[in-house]
Amino acid sequence: MVSTKERQPNKLVNEKSPYLLQHAYNPVNWYPWSEEAFNRAKEENKPIFLSIGYSTCHWCHVMEEESFEDRDVADLMNDTFVSIKVDREERPDIDAVYMEVAQLITGRGGWPLTIIMTPDKKPFVAATYIPKEDRYGQRGMITLIPIIKELWNEQRDKIDDTINQIHETLLKSDREEQGSELDNTISLRAFSEFSKRFDEKYGGFNIRPKFPSPHNLMFLLRYWKRTGDDWALHMVEKTVTEMRKGGIFDQIGFGFHRYSTDEEWLLPHFEKMLYDQAMMMYTLAELYQATHNSVYAKIIREIYDYLQRHLIDKKGGFYSAEDADSEGVEGKFYLWSTDQIYDILDDKESKLFVETYNLQEEGNFRDEAIDEKTGNNIPYLRKDLSKMASSLNEGITVLDDEIDQVRRKVLTSRNNRIKPHLDDKILTDWNGLMIAALSKAARVLNDENLLQSAINAIEFILHEMYNEKILCHRYRDGEVTINGFLDDYAFLAWALLELYETTFQMKYLKLSKSIIDIMIDQFLDTENGGFYFSGKNNEELLVRKMDAYDGAIPSGNSIAVLSLIRIARLLGDSKYETISTEAMKSFSRIIERTPTGFSMMLASYEFQLGKSFEIIIAGDIENSDTDKMLKKLRSVYLPNKIVLLRNNDSKTDLDKMAPYTKYYDALNEKATAHVCINHNCKLPTNDVEKMMELLYE
Repeated sequence: MVSTKERQPNKLVNEKSPYLLQHAYNPVNWYPWSEEAFNRAKEENKPIFLSIGYSTCHWCHVMEEESFEDRDVADLMNDTFVSIKVDREERPDIDAVYMEVAQLITGRGGWPLTIIMTPDKKPFVAATYIPKEDRYGQRGMITLIPIIKELWNEQRDKIDDTINQIHETLLKSDREEQGSELDNTISLRAFSEFSKRFDEKYGGFNIRPKFPSPHNLMFLLRYWKRTGDDWALHMVEKTVTEMRKGGIFDQIGFGFHRYSTDEEWLLPHFEKMLYDQAMMMYTLAELYQATHNSVYAKIIREIYDYLQRHLIDKKGGFYSAEDADSEGVEGKFYLWSTDQIYDILDDKESKLFVETYNLQEEGNFRDEAIDEKTGNNIPYLRKDLSKMASSLNEGITVLDDEIDQVRRKVLTSRNNRIKPHLDDKILTDWNGLMIAALSKAARVLNDENLLQSAINAIEFILHEMYNEKILCHRYRDGEVTINGFLDDYAFLAWALLELYETTFQMKYLKLSKSIIDIMIDQFLDTENGGFYFSGKNNEELLVRKMDAYDGAIPSGNSIAVLSLIRIARLLGDSKYETISTEAMKSFSRIIERTPTGFSMMLASYEFQLGKSFEIIIAGDIENSDTDKMLKKLRSVYLPNKIVLLRNNDSKTDLDKMAPYTKYYDALNEKATAHVCINHNCKLPTNDVEKMMELLYE
């Protein structure tokens, strides 16, 4: 391949997106999404070739190497199109609209996403990955581009017909009429569907591929708590345990890969996404509260170890992802032959490593394309995870300490390999998920390091990406850009609420209310309920999308509903709960049809459905009696609770924000718990055990 120093850059060279910069020296004359590109297409009467992907996408790399780096393909593209590259993580609004187009036209979606459209952004061809040459009945770029050119020049009427059909379908599919409130049997239906799909041998809810989807587990935990059905808890524990043992978890350097291609969680796609680490950490914190099994605490700290080494920026924010590929090969960084292990370790250590992590001389790793062993191994576990950690206080066993020392030696060796590409842009929404998770885990584990990382990250976002009116979506290399989307506001509100409940610093409660109020103003559909993905300050596209589907990450609507319920209970302001109820009603028809596709929305609905707990602690956070009350509350799994602290420092501000709290004072000059259940308040108590009795009456 010719060095970039010997090649002319295209228009992407001045961008900040790592994905766009990867394509800055392609011979394709790429443009970023810009008026310049659309104006040129109009002037030259050319269609747009829109390519959407992200920097850690394996098949995006494949298409680049096969086609966008190929001079013959590039010449065809430059002659026929004005070509635009979009980073889906920077512009999820563009991606969402055109992904729906692809699903309407082809019945499937994915990345790289390829759209052919007019200069006024109206699509008429859609595809995902396209090979260079014709293959397995699929037209390749060399064949397809001349066909599109002829269609554009000779049969524009057919294109216009296709455009009109697509646009009409988009408009019809964008919204359904608001339904009624969700029936309280919807959670039972979702639980039953998860049960039917549950893999009793390996955990998870599909045969293959299997995604972590932690919000499914969060829903099941809430269902278990409300109903007492232990099967729900079993499905969560089995799934988490099998994932931690499998190749989807990086046994050497920690952290979760994006998904598993097989039913046993052994063969992953190797990208590591910030959002997966965040949502798994949050789920593990809840699971630890529910079970007090120290294995789950250990996994939280393993994820944090990975974050510290790879994804935390020196200013405090979190990077987006690590690539699946290194040296042009997917997973190469993570795979081992037995010979490599014996070169690193002595005989005793090698034997221990090979047996513990199930390495084979012929390799345990199968090439996904040809389904053959490659001589390489991906480390995974088969042993009982209970042996990994005896308790938070006692640490790990001697045997596990020995294994861990060997693992560290292998990790040190691996660090000398060529590392996968790091996508070092900082996204507000994904950082919001991570801050929420760190805050929750810090509270549950009483861990100051986790808390400090959460504080550092929130301070970075607030200092660099928020000006009290507008929240921005992306930061990289000193540049802050792109007005925030619903996910940015909803996820940051969640993060601030979690930080408040961990620190009880009033600034976080105030900021959460401010962010929620802006979210309502910018994104709410005041007629039908629910929140648009793009706000009043975002670019206007073909349609204004509104979605509640909980896919790889929870939807902005699901987290918005959860945050609205919590802020309503915290402040005693029912208007927020009314907005949350109307939002759920706006999606109720589609949720009724496929409840397991909306597991985070149902987890939020469980907050309304189950018992509600409002707890105001009156006392000084520095005093031991207050600390004991708070630690006890943090040790139990009560997902439907809100906790406020009323002390001398917060009284004035809290009385203004939540006037109902001014009546909740300390009794006998001691820390006092004021417990309300389903809006019925109990007598206040200074006794920790009495407080817990009230909660479990």
